[in-house]
Amino acid sequence: MNSPAAQVVRLLTVKGQTLAVAESLTGGLVAAEITAAPGASQAFRGSVTAYATELKHELLGVDATLLDQRGAVDPQVATQMAAGVRKALGADWGIATTGVAGPEPQDGKPVGTVYVAVDGPGAGASGAESGGKVTALRLNGDRAEIRMESVRSVLALLLEELASEQTGNERAQDTERNGGF
Repeated sequence: MNSPAAQVVRLLTVKGQTLAVAESLTGGLVAAEITAAPGASQAFRGSVTAYATELKHELLGVDATLLDQRGAVDPQVATQMAAGVRKALGADWGIATTGVAGPEPQDGKPVGTVYVAVDGPGAGASGAESGGKVTALRLNGDRAEIRMESVRSVLALLLEELASEQTGNERAQDTERNGGF
C-alpha cells in the first residue's frame, strides 16, 4: 500500500515526528485516511473535526474577529486551524481543511472553494505567527468528490512540505560538512 497517507505515515515515522489534523468540510475523512495506513499509531496524534464555525475558535484558537469578518472559508482560517491543532494536540505537524462542499454556497463562497493548510517545524521561527503554507482550491464535482479531493490535496501538500524539509535538512548537513560553504 503506497497511498499518500501511507507515505505521510512512513516519512513521519522515519523522522520521529507526529501529526495532528483539523477538519471542517472533510468531517474526519483525513483522519480516517491516515489511520487506515499501517503504522499510523507511530505518527498520528489525533484530530479535531470543527464543523461548526465557533468550534474553530474555541478548540483551535482561530481568531474570532477573522471568523466574524471573513467566515470559516478563508485561507487565513485554514492556516490558523493547522497551527491551532498542532499546538492543541502537541504535534510536530498540523494540517487543516476548510471549504464549501455543497450543495449550497457558504459565507458568499461558491461550492468547491476549499483551503488546505499545513503548519510544521520549519514553518516559522517565532512560533507566534503561523508560518504555514496554504493552498486555495477550486474543485468541481458533487459533495463527495469535493470532500475526497480535499483529502487528497491536504495530504499532497503535507508530503510536499515533508519532502522540502528533508531536502533543506540535507542541504544544511552538506553545508556543515563543507565548512559552511
